[in-house]
Amino acid sequence: MYELAPLGAEDIATLLRRAVERRELGAGLELDADAVELLAARAGGDARIALSALERAAATNRRVDLAAARDALAGGLIRYDRAGDQHYDTISAWIKATRGSDPDASLYYLATMLEGGEDPRFIVRRMVILASEDIGNADPQALAVAVSAAAAVEHVGLPECSYALAQAAIYLSLAPKSNAAGHALGAARELIRNDGARPAPAALREALGIPPGAAVIGSIGRLEPVKAYERIIEAVATLNRESALPRPVYAVICGDGSERGALIACAERLGVGALVRLPGGRRIPPVLLNGYGM
Repeated sequence: MYELAPLGAEDIATLLRRAVERRELGAGLELDADAVELLAARAGGDARIALSALERAAATNRRVDLAAARDALAGGLIRYDRAGDQHYDTISAWIKATRGSDPDASLYYLATMLEGGEDPRFIVRRMVILASEDIGNADPQALAVAVSAAAAVEHVGLPECSYALAQAAIYLSLAPKSNAAGHALGAARELIRNDGARPAPAALREALGIPPGAAVIGSIGRLEPVKAYERIIEAVATLNRESALPRPVYAVICGDGSERGALIACAERLGVGALVRLPGGRRIPPVLLNGYGM
């Protein structure tokens, strides 16, 4: 299998002149120099685009000037194959530009996909994924924006849903970034795969701290809802304060968004005390799965 590299503008210009000289588009065709320059520069390295545009212009003009070349390019300028490499290369470029917080580049690649006829559902699915994978709790609103854009794609469709796609692309680009949620889940799943799933401690099971004589609904005792909720919070805090077991830490504070403040507040609420400091200056509250039978 061979990968075809884009041609340079001068190479494409040579092919255009050669097509005229060999009368491949009929005798008597004249091609202005500025038209050659435009066709070669705007073909995106694909000689087929330039030659096709020249053929369209020659069908109605025996002299192809700058204006005729510009009109001919209007309908076939985008080099984009929804089933080929451009499909994956362009969405990859969009993801990396958005992850890198470059809203201009994000909009550029979004526009490339839309002009190339890409399915907007394919685009917005990547937006939803990126909102959780690369932004997460650094800005929880990012997921809501992406899901709303997906709803707009389904309910409105093109061309109007392009406004929602642009809005989401800009928001996702400017949002603070954090991949801590994905890494945290991966660490927890790896632990379970290696060591197995351990049973939950008694304080966190279904019939949490139910005293004798409590009201019974069905076959499970229940406290009055507010008191049961308060008892759950106290039980979790007690586990974190009193457990002397090794505590795996999954929730890592990172980014400049709301994730940092939320995790610090969680550590303080559960009575963990001073935050753990790791090499590199990262601060971690040992609050997730700490002392829960681990």
